[in-house]
Amino acid sequence: MIVEPWVVVVGAGGVGKTTVAAALAVASARQGRDTLVETFDPSQRLKDALGVGEGARERPVAVTLEAPGRLAASLLDAKGAFDRLVVRYAGGEAAQRRILHNRFYRHLSGSLAGVLEYMAVERLYELAQEKRYERVVLDTPPTAQALDFLDAPRRIVNFLDSGALRIALRPWFDEGGRLRPARRLGVLGRGVEAFFDTVVGLDLLRDMAEFFQALAPLFGGFRRRALAVEELLRRKETVFVLVASPAEERIPDTLFFARKLAERGLRLAAVVINRIHPPVPARPGREAPGWAEQRRLLAWLGERDARGVAALKALLGRVPVVELPMLEEEPASLPALEGFAHLLAARWSQAR
Repeated sequence: MIVEPWVVVVGAGGVGKTTVAAALAVASARQGRDTLVETFDPSQRLKDALGVGEGARERPVAVTLEAPGRLAASLLDAKGAFDRLVVRYAGGEAAQRRILHNRFYRHLSGSLAGVLEYMAVERLYELAQEKRYERVVLDTPPTAQALDFLDAPRRIVNFLDSGALRIALRPWFDEGGRLRPARRLGVLGRGVEAFFDTVVGLDLLRDMAEFFQALAPLFGGFRRRALAVEELLRRKETVFVLVASPAEERIPDTLFFARKLAERGLRLAAVVINRIHPPVPARPGREAPGWAEQRRLLAWLGERDARGVAALKALLGRVPVVELPMLEEEPASLPALEGFAHLLAARWSQAR
């Protein structure tokens, strides 16, 4: 299977990406590698299968697995990761409190779009520096736009280099909490402040200004780490596994993602086509009432998926394609996950 130490599992939502990432980690431990799977809000069944609870949001938790290599699992919590980032780099308790108690920060760290992808970048950098594991399997965030994680390092650098940040860092408010530009306008300035207070809210603007001022000493480190992760993703030691649906209508999405990986100079190790409906053989003779309609639906799904798999294999060229069947149930226990990992390894060896 995979020999590289960094495996990034990507793909659109709803294709079983997290389960495939966990199975790759199990297979890696079976190969004798000390492995960490870093995942994002997996289903409760997968948490149970890995045997991890909420404590895995704070530190990697060992998975009880009989294998030559050790396996650990970690759940990335965006807000918790951002808080730890501030504590690590803010430089003193006063600076930490100034950021952590800021109302805009409390909203930003938990809900603003893009924070999860940025925290994934920071976590990847942290793991690269620690060098505690021989292999890291990273399950990328479940975003609507699956390329957000890949673009996150460059977006971070572009933002930190932008004029918008320089504007945000200006001292917009004086010690009394008044807008400095409005203060110079006298009575008219009061009207300007009232306008901003009605449209946006001066308290929010003050919180934003305070947030950027407090975080300013950390921006250099953000930029440096983002560039380091961008370089890590392009190294020969890093490979990507693209998990895809067999449905014909999803083929353009899969091809688009594969092309974007190639354009970024990222190595695609394989495309895993997951949850393929099996063909339904014809069964002559009488059937139970209602079964004929079900058989027609299952036959149509099997034929659709067969066409989708054949088309993807032809269009992907020399990229290995791993075919995984639809299971009766998603792995809900460690033995079931181990069985799925065994199936994945077997199908991987058969992939062209």
